[in-house]
Amino acid sequence: MAQMSSIVNFLIYLVVTVPLLGVGIVFFIFTTPYSEFQLIREGGQVDDPVKTGAARAAAFDLGGKMLGQTLVLASAVYHSVGLLDLIVWGLVGIAFQIIVFYLFELLTPFKVVKEIPNGNVAVGQFSFILSLVTGILMASLISY
Repeated sequence: MAQMSSIVNFLIYLVVTVPLLGVGIVFFIFTTPYSEFQLIREGGQVDDPVKTGAARAAAFDLGGKMLGQTLVLASAVYHSVGLLDLIVWGLVGIAFQIIVFYLFELLTPFKVVKEIPNGNVAVGQFSFILSLVTGILMASLISY
């Protein structure tokens, strides 16, 4: 019987965390002036190096945000006292990722939202690392 309770608990938390990750992706997409999925889709046109670079940059940028958010959610699942606590921390993690992205945009001498669609893969990679660091930091802060 204890195993059945664990399976039910797993399914409940799965039903909450997967949509939270989806909500994060939607918010991440709507906070940029470009369409990450369109850039990624158009990256298959190997005859255009700008489109290929833009696809890679967008994939790094969005992938980093997803990974950072997943770290926050994983920590929230581990440390939460209930589903509401998990949801609150998930939403805080989404907000924090977006805030950090705009701080990145504000503090750099270039415009991130222009560099990624222009194929600057280094900016996408830096954004990936920044999102990962943000997720790790948020995940560790949840335990306090």
